[in-house]
Amino acid sequence: MVLFPPKLRRRVNRMSDAPKKVVLAYSGGLDTSIILKWLQTEYGCEVITFTADLGQGEELEPAREKALMLGIAAENIHIVDVREEFVRDFVFPMFRANALYEGLYLLGTSIARPLISQHLVRLAQDHGADAVAHGATGKGNDQVRFELSAYALDPSIRVIAPWREWDLTSRTKLIEFAEQNQIPIAKDKRGEAPFSVDANLLHTSSEGKALEDPAVAAPDYVYQRTVNPEDAPDTPEFIEVSFEKGDAVAINGEAMSPATILTRLNELGGAHGIGRLDFVENRFVGMKSRGIYETPGGTVLLEAHRGIEQITLDSGAGHLKDSIMPRYAELIYNGFWFSPEREMLQALIDKSQEHVTGTVRLKLYKGMATCVGRWSDHSLYSEAHVTFEDDAGAYDQKDAAGFIRLNALRLKLIANRNARVAK
Repeated sequence: MVLFPPKLRRRVNRMSDAPKKVVLAYSGGLDTSIILKWLQTEYGCEVITFTADLGQGEELEPAREKALMLGIAAENIHIVDVREEFVRDFVFPMFRANALYEGLYLLGTSIARPLISQHLVRLAQDHGADAVAHGATGKGNDQVRFELSAYALDPSIRVIAPWREWDLTSRTKLIEFAEQNQIPIAKDKRGEAPFSVDANLLHTSSEGKALEDPAVAAPDYVYQRTVNPEDAPDTPEFIEVSFEKGDAVAINGEAMSPATILTRLNELGGAHGIGRLDFVENRFVGMKSRGIYETPGGTVLLEAHRGIEQITLDSGAGHLKDSIMPRYAELIYNGFWFSPEREMLQALIDKSQEHVTGTVRLKLYKGMATCVGRWSDHSLYSEAHVTFEDDAGAYDQKDAAGFIRLNALRLKLIANRNARVAK
């Protein structure tokens, strides 16, 4: 019997069960370039790369050049502009719910993962690949989001997560692997990065390293999309956002596409220091983590959407919607975008938006977006009923007496019972 050393034995086991083709979520950065080469060397498989333009603000053509340099055939390199799809099919449906995880987080990273997984699975089917791969670590939420989405879309797909398999457990080992395999290393990658960043059109997320101690304030250089609110203009800016059935369709009367609207709101919100969040959250995998989030456009959009709902959404519908929002947000955070329960809640939320149409006026000033006006042909607001002046018979105040007596009945019965049994 031939005995292999443990490391070689793992390699033999991998090769015996190696996928033939793997679609890799590829950013072009050092980590995913190392993963690309690792897949080639460990599995001897053909690699197809997918790079999503989610509005992260980086030039993506270098990803193509690096993939070519690492031996990927041109026809196997896919760089796709998904900004409109991202906002239209993922961000806007989520914002119809006013979704906030743990009351604060606008889910910028979470909502991008099912879209990426969707494209990975489609490419795997188009190329006849038997696996997809991602660069998420074994400590975070993204591994869960990528993989739950992939399995929901194709239960037979294989998912490879190198960070859970390889022995490249330190920055030094990663750099050594890159050097051994002629992977270019940017000068700023040879030292420890001060923090890691995930970015897309909805937000930036910064965490790790210099940000790991939640007792220490984040340094100013962490913020990338927003000016310091203290340094924002001393004069407020007023804008108008128009909605149709719960989705923003225009800014200041100018009709725009979903991605263009979010881009413009990012510019407006960022210039006034709006959308900063320093947050310690509960990860799905069990630990707490501290993140610095910037969501300027999303923060403005949330305030605008809640503003138009105030006059167009019935109280029963609105309160029910608010009651399910935490559950809906948690499903997205935990990676269940493609679950039946998220789709069921989405149907309820979308039904509630049938009359959420109109325009909101917002004041942007020193880190705050504030609704200061709202109007709609679908409004439920009746000035005739609410006026402090003569309502001309629109509302009979005597009706309130019977309303109160009926609602007080059970409270009186409880009070009488308590007094009786206390004797």
